[in-house]
Amino acid sequence: MSTTQTPPVLAAELAQAWADIQRYHPELPDLAAPESLIGESSSACGHELSFERLLHEAVHGVAAARGVRDTSRAGRYHNRRFLAIAEELGLDHPEEPHPSSGFSLVTLTPEAKRRYRPTTERLQRALKAHSAATAGDTARSFRGPAARHGSSGGGVRVKAVCDCGRNVRVVPSVLAQAPIVCGGCGKPFRIPDVVASAS
Repeated sequence: MSTTQTPPVLAAELAQAWADIQRYHPELPDLAAPESLIGESSSACGHELSFERLLHEAVHGVAAARGVRDTSRAGRYHNRRFLAIAEELGLDHPEEPHPSSGFSLVTLTPEAKRRYRPTTERLQRALKAHSAATAGDTARSFRGPAARHGSSGGGVRVKAVCDCGRNVRVVPSVLAQAPIVCGGCGKPFRIPDVVASAS
């Protein structure tokens, strides 16, 4: 399987899994760009792409459809309004919120695992195929902004460094548009391989 064929296949599987969630929660808006989730990393919403992470993102979608502010601190802290919708969608949570990300650390309930078993299995197969096809392909590790936090440019920021040791937080898609040059040494900032390949 070639790397050029895998992202559309995975994007199609993500769209189908999203549609499976919409069957149970019709107010969930359509997923505009499934490929934006591929390789996107957010410590608050989860580093690893999985059905559990997709359901987490669906909570944000339902919150947006209802006009509910479910996060604060630039989208990092997941509040009790997020938690209430997460419970509706079949996600469980720890008793106490995490100090920096709130109630973002959610897991599938046993009922949700049963309900979405075929979806989960299908998505896992697509994710495995995608991982095998893109292993070591760090240039394609970031797939675009997370638009739900729109006010600050709409993306998940990562650390970019320059050779003199300075660093900045930047949305990878912004850095990909044109180099951001360090005022100290005049060299461009870059995303280190260790960040780009972290899972």
